[in-house]
Amino acid sequence: MTELSEPRPFEEPFARFASLLSEAEALDRDLLPEPFAFALATLGEGGRPAVRMLLIKRVDQQGFRFFTNYEGRKGQELSSHPMAAMCFHWQPLERQVRVEGVVSRLGAAESDAYFATRPRGSQLGAWASMQSRELHDEGAFERRLAEFEARFQGGDVPRPPHWGGFILVPDRIEFWHNRPNRWHERELYQRDADGWRVSRLYP
Repeated sequence: MTELSEPRPFEEPFARFASLLSEAEALDRDLLPEPFAFALATLGEGGRPAVRMLLIKRVDQQGFRFFTNYEGRKGQELSSHPMAAMCFHWQPLERQVRVEGVVSRLGAAESDAYFATRPRGSQLGAWASMQSRELHDEGAFERRLAEFEARFQGGDVPRPPHWGGFILVPDRIEFWHNRPNRWHERELYQRDADGWRVSRLYP
């Protein structure tokens, strides 16, 4: 068996993730159009899984933050079953990061602060969209947009009470590096009472 292609430079996973994200962000957008994209898997009623693509907004020692409609399918599933899994895949780097852990809502102040940075159209869309519910006619969403455009005309758009952030606090993060012959490098960080324990996995 060959040696791993690079030494492990980090004793905890967040700095390692930040380094990889910076590499991905530095790539030409023709190679990687959206470096902040990730797949989010949730668990729904009856144990039914669901997955969709989102954008990560902030990562630090506390966890991984993203924002959504609390009343949509993902928001409801996260509230009912507050565990989730993420997968970041940066094909040009031949890297993948898998994250698992417990999810909780962010505080109102943090959600307000992020919402204020969004484009006005996205802010209005957060009010107008009844996310994941059936759209009965094609003009319904446009009519709701017009309603909220008129409501907030000439002023700031406040954050809707049904929209805000979640934080995933990981207890398991796996770094995957593609290698020839499918001899992939896999390093697993698992959190325990003493911090992070690091192990290597078979491909």
